[in-house]
Amino acid sequence: MTTPHVNPAFIGDDGIDDMGMPYKMKNSNSEPPPKEPKEREQWGKGVEFLMSCIAMSVGLGNVWRFPFTALDNGGGAFLIPYLVVLFLVGKPIYYLEMIIGQFSSRGSVKVFDLCPAMRGVGIGQVFSISMVTTYYVAIMGMTMRYLFDSFRYTLPWSQCDDSWNAVCVASIEKNTAHVLYNTTESFSVRLNSSQPISLNNLTGIDTLKPNKPTSSAELYFIKEVLREKKNINDGIGLPNWELVLGLFVSWLCVFAIIIKGVRSSGKASYFLAIFPYVIMAVLLIRAVTLPGSMDGIIYFIKPDWSKILDPTVWYAAVTQCFYSLSVCFGNIIMYSSYNKFGHNVHRDATIVTGLDTCTSLLAGFTIFGILGHLAHEIGTDDIRSVVKGGAGLAFISYPDAIAKFQSLPQIFSVLFFLMLFVLGIGSNIAMTSCTVTAVRDYFPKVKQWQCALGIATVSFCIGLAYVTPGGQFILTLVDYFGASMIALFLGIAELYVLGWAYGVDRLCKDAEFMMGRKVGAYWRLCWGVVTPVIMTSILVYFLATYTPLKYNDAVYPSWAYGIGWTITSFGILQVPIWIVVGTIRAPGSSWTMKLKNAFKPTNDWGPSDPLLREQYNKEIANEAISNQNLGCLGYIRKNIFG
Repeated sequence: MTTPHVNPAFIGDDGIDDMGMPYKMKNSNSEPPPKEPKEREQWGKGVEFLMSCIAMSVGLGNVWRFPFTALDNGGGAFLIPYLVVLFLVGKPIYYLEMIIGQFSSRGSVKVFDLCPAMRGVGIGQVFSISMVTTYYVAIMGMTMRYLFDSFRYTLPWSQCDDSWNAVCVASIEKNTAHVLYNTTESFSVRLNSSQPISLNNLTGIDTLKPNKPTSSAELYFIKEVLREKKNINDGIGLPNWELVLGLFVSWLCVFAIIIKGVRSSGKASYFLAIFPYVIMAVLLIRAVTLPGSMDGIIYFIKPDWSKILDPTVWYAAVTQCFYSLSVCFGNIIMYSSYNKFGHNVHRDATIVTGLDTCTSLLAGFTIFGILGHLAHEIGTDDIRSVVKGGAGLAFISYPDAIAKFQSLPQIFSVLFFLMLFVLGIGSNIAMTSCTVTAVRDYFPKVKQWQCALGIATVSFCIGLAYVTPGGQFILTLVDYFGASMIALFLGIAELYVLGWAYGVDRLCKDAEFMMGRKVGAYWRLCWGVVTPVIMTSILVYFLATYTPLKYNDAVYPSWAYGIGWTITSFGILQVPIWIVVGTIRAPGSSWTMKLKNAFKPTNDWGPSDPLLREQYNKEIANEAISNQNLGCLGYIRKNIFG
């Protein structure tokens, strides 16, 4: 009979260890441990951590980025590379970050006590996520504007407005495909709700010469909400007060939820994680009952097998998985650091990564069902023509479709934008909390509400740049240089640090010590070889195919590129800077010894509980003795295969 593995260090969510004894009772006769600093906050219940991870990972990227990315990269065929990437990149990194955060009870910067020389990776990630937070809440401000407008008796984007001074097609009208997508024939188009104009006789209207027929939903977004400029050569303009108000309300919601840390955000996580699914289910049911909806869904999932071997498609799959799950930004490490030591993060990682993919598919069916109805209503079979990419999918295509609903379009508009707002808030809470945790890990005397208020205030002020007429130019610039480039580079650095400087084998022993379960070969191979190689290949492909950033085909002025590269450099240069700092601070009688020690864990690395840490250190010391005579090949073999 085989004796089951018993880990004396394992402590479950209920405080019971693998021996079936309460943790405090088992140590009741031992001497009291030395007094430690104030204990780290913990989730009220394990399910709060799961709900918070769902609210964080399931966000705007699932609703508007995934459907358009899939459509643009082979439709149904895109699911094959996406699922492959999910199992080889997304899921392994998600589980890895959960393990290291929970094991150490440290945030995304202090967790690099495991390798002090690479602390710059964590600092760079916090800088990157802080940049993302500033523009993400600005998007929430736009969502608030649409949510407020959805309560009007007539949806404001359903009709044309004289002040737009453009060739406008009212979104409330039907059978307008020949107007919107064919300007070579003679037909009438509405400049506003009462004045038809023939496109063959536009010479008398000078302001319309360069224009093409455009739906009122698109014009409303560009001219009323964004008030967008054609370029930012002469500056970005002044903030739109209506969007400023939405920005303020969004930050107020985020601050109110994180004011008490995980104690308050954990309670809010139930609503933030579950409510969007309720709305999505309602919208999906409504979508499939609309005429033409099935054409849209079939168009979404119909595979284009010719693209499956295209490296661009695989690049899109990796980036979609990377940003959809929010891996390598520090959020997952931060959330898991508030777990009880023995919490089953393997289960949670499996649930969240699987649910994230299912949500993306569900959102795709919902969105394209409604867009199929839009194509049916305007009288075209070309569904691709009614689809706008990125934010345009949410703020142009969907409102355009809702405007054509026969009954109560306001209800479905409110539901959709309320869903977007809740999804955005859930993700923003994680991103802001990541920065707050990083600060408070090093400055514990700063209170939670003080740190949260300071970060919210600074981020609000920065966010004012995104609600100007040139705001979308700045948003795109910061997203590209402050999020995509930094996160990709630092994510790769994180994988090599955890997999080789710290070691896959030690990671697996940490997980076993913590949860009492062995780590399989799948995880070892992914952490040690497969995932880092795939991510490195993506970086090489990204650099090889790099082209200067544009927004709506408009080239940025040189000063804007200068700001962009400065942002990227600041994030990435944290790595070499902190290698130098870590080496100087490390103990050792020579620079060689200092450099070597800078890549070793600090003396206090390990579980936060002193008794567990003492036991852990003994096991690591014994392991180090057994590894003394390993050569280079022996180390590589043991690191990957154990």
